[in-house]
Amino acid sequence: MSTNAKTREFLGVGWKFPLEVTPAGKIAMSKYEQSVEEAIYSILSTAKGERVMLDLGAGIHDRVFAPNNAATVSAVVRETREALVKWEPRIDVLDVSVETTQEQPNLLLIRISYRVRANHALGNLVFPFYINERL
Repeated sequence: MSTNAKTREFLGVGWKFPLEVTPAGKIAMSKYEQSVEEAIYSILSTAKGERVMLDLGAGIHDRVFAPNNAATVSAVVRETREALVKWEPRIDVLDVSVETTQEQPNLLLIRISYRVRANHALGNLVFPFYINERL
């Protein structure tokens, strides 16, 4: 087996997130870099305390009713980075930033740049997070 195949194998194979069923009626699987990306989505989609007996997740869900201001953006960046560093050991987090738009003031676009440790592949994704400011 080649070295490249071994490093990709390390990234793993698991159930697709969100869960899907193939046309043949089997559970859809994700492999390698796709598995890493889906794990990032899973971590950010999970609120702390949501999983029994695990602290898995990001604290960003505590910000659902926060105002859309610099303090909230800064907290979301910090909590996103902390969650990924803690729960996804297959990557190095290179950058986390948050963008807002005038058209959708309750939408925070969390942009994540990362490097897969096993093969140094670069990846990035955008995670949409909605806040509902208190009235």
